[in-house]
Amino acid sequence: MTTYRAIEAVEDGTFTLVERELTDPGPGRVRIAVEACGVCHSDVVGVHNLFGNHAAGTAIVPGHEVVGRIDALGDGVTTWSVGQRVGVGYLAGPCGVCANCRRGDFVYCSNQPITGDSIDGGYAEFLTAPASGLVAVPEELDAAEAAPLLCAGLTVFNGLRKGAARPGDLVAVQGIGGLGHVAIQYAAKLGLRVVAIARGEDKRELALKLGASEYVDSAAVDPGKALQELGGARVIVATAASGASMTPLIDGLGLRGKLIVVGAATDPIEVTTGSLIFGGRSIEGSLTGTPSENEENLAFALTNDVRPMVERVPLEHAADAYARMMSGAARFRMVLTTGA
Repeated sequence: MTTYRAIEAVEDGTFTLVERELTDPGPGRVRIAVEACGVCHSDVVGVHNLFGNHAAGTAIVPGHEVVGRIDALGDGVTTWSVGQRVGVGYLAGPCGVCANCRRGDFVYCSNQPITGDSIDGGYAEFLTAPASGLVAVPEELDAAEAAPLLCAGLTVFNGLRKGAARPGDLVAVQGIGGLGHVAIQYAAKLGLRVVAIARGEDKRELALKLGASEYVDSAAVDPGKALQELGGARVIVATAASGASMTPLIDGLGLRGKLIVVGAATDPIEVTTGSLIFGGRSIEGSLTGTPSENEENLAFALTNDVRPMVERVPLEHAADAYARMMSGAARFRMVLTTGA
């Protein structure tokens, strides 16, 4: 092959299927033949260049939930091999030399590229990525199911672990969407007592099927009061993109409980000092994780049968898949497939 198909996006949200020249990976990088790429709400940032991570007016290939096989190695890559099945997530690979990396805080590497934003992503048949960000993907996992686990899965898996809940502890998952429906499964398989929180009764049956033991309709009752009636939550994982919907959750935390925020919202979370001080409660943000943590995440998902609910769409229909995701109609993760 000398060319490959890719979906380019420009800042006005226009998607175009193009043919690109297939080039060799540079030093420290690998070329990946893409099998599947998830369509994540965070793709909005790259599509519209909201953080200015690529030159204004230039096209970017979105996508940061990528599963495929290594097709070529750049100079200096010695720990990976051609044909190996790998994944690439939102964080494309730490530099290893900045101040944060030197402290071992690779998630917050100050020189780390963002897949599908500062570098081209996985809405394509091939992707070139830094070797430092690769994740080994088990052969037993279906590519379309593994892809969302690299971002949505890792985000909630690490969020739950940061809460330090123990088996039997009461843990709440707010929102039953692309993140929440996976978070409920992880929490249940971790041996936690899971309360699912969402608006309306239409998701009750699904929440219980996914592993929740309790369901709270936040449109009918105050979710904070409901959690206190159940004993208070050790951890609440907030996945909804709404600060206002997270605010009442704080009063549902138990002693030294944590609100782990993984849903990005534009409006603030409001909290009184008393809610935090009297009970030692805290609010913490969580941003995906390292490649090593992602491998732990995939291993846990494989062993415990945690899987996202996905809708598979051919690469050439990426615009339709993106639009369906943005409309909220996806149930629950859109995944592009290449036929590889």
